[in-house]
Amino acid sequence: MNLTSKKVTVNKSGEELCLFLSDVKNFEQLMPENISKFEVIRENAFVFALKGMPEIALEVKETNPPNEVILGAISDKLPFTLTANVEPIDENTSKVELLFEGDFNSMMAMMIKSPISKFLETLATNMEKL
Repeated sequence: MNLTSKKVTVNKSGEELCLFLSDVKNFEQLMPENISKFEVIRENAFVFALKGMPEIALEVKETNPPNEVILGAISDKLPFTLTANVEPIDENTSKVELLFEGDFNSMMAMMIKSPISKFLETLATNMEKL
């Protein structure tokens, strides 16, 4: 299952945005309002939960400044990656699009498609405000 957020403009250079997204503490300010848990569990990993959803643990898998940051699920129960594709525009601005790629059975995909889509849009919208 592949889902993509809207492409948003962020007032940070590609390098700055990749650095920001590589620091997992910064994800707390990007999270939706209905978050019920956010905890940094190690330098490159955090766990979060949205109301009514199970906890999800993510870790930074790869960073390729100024163009990409890849986060991946720590658990094999929900195998997925969340990639921030960053497109530098100038020294103070960049565009970013989030790509969610997961390997789920069709029943699971049907259940999580809507909440994950909303989650991606919220992350993107909150990045616009940086």
